[in-house]
Amino acid sequence: MTRYTTMDSPLGVLQLTADDEGRLTSLYAPTQKGKDVRPDPAWTPDPESLATAVAQLAEYFAGDRKEFDLPLAPVGTEFRQRVWQALDDIPYGATVTYKELTAAAGLPPTSVRAVAGAVGANPLLILRPCHRVVGSDGSLTGFAAGLEAKQALLALEQ
Repeated sequence: MTRYTTMDSPLGVLQLTADDEGRLTSLYAPTQKGKDVRPDPAWTPDPESLATAVAQLAEYFAGDRKEFDLPLAPVGTEFRQRVWQALDDIPYGATVTYKELTAAAGLPPTSVRAVAGAVGANPLLILRPCHRVVGSDGSLTGFAAGLEAKQALLALEQ
């Protein structure tokens, strides 16, 4: 069973989902490409079980939280999981390039495009900080919720 809730944020209404054990499976923004943030009719609204995640996100947006302490259970291939876990090591307020992330994940340099694809498929925006990954020249590139949202998140962290 999938549980869900929504919360207001500077990016708009975010949708959070969790599994039966309360582990977060997704966090989507309303502007996210290719995602329908309307809840599936089979999902169960459960703001109580997601209250800690909502509170931590509110603290983050208020500038009072730099790290999240939440159980995560995103669904993805072993390769994607490896890349997503490497995102967790990017410090608050810092950025890395796709090339640097590829190395941090212990993957060969030839994997950089596949790494970029895994970053783009990250189902846990903000919680797994894909917004901290930039182009090799430092430019803001690809963010599922849009470059405006990426810029806003990076500005928040400065």
